[in-house]
Amino acid sequence: MAYKMVLVTRKDLDLSKGKLAAQVAHAAVECTLRAQKYAKDALAEWLFAGQMKVVVKVPTEADFLPLKQAAERAGLCWALIKDAGHTEIPPGTVTVLGIGPGKESVVDSVTGHLSLL
Repeated sequence: MAYKMVLVTRKDLDLSKGKLAAQVAHAAVECTLRAQKYAKDALAEWLFAGQMKVVVKVPTEADFLPLKQAAERAGLCWALIKDAGHTEIPPGTVTVLGIGPGKESVVDSVTGHLSLL
């Protein structure tokens, strides 16, 4: 059985590639830390299988809310990343929603309709 994590980014933010990569990394780390506490079995399977990660996009911040709610209903860990505002965007800007790690089929039930970044 495959396990994965999905990192959802916003198309409406004009972030440099480096800034976007850092925000995605923040979400991956935060989801991993949350899984250590709330989803130990899924985390172990995901780590053992190679830590599959997929980066997708949504149009705006408003698109995060239904995804976060669906992740919660599915029992998945999630992390909403807010930028500190030291470089490209204002403090508190929500940049990425991380979901998982979890069973691929469960994660896909929440994010499978989204386009790859």
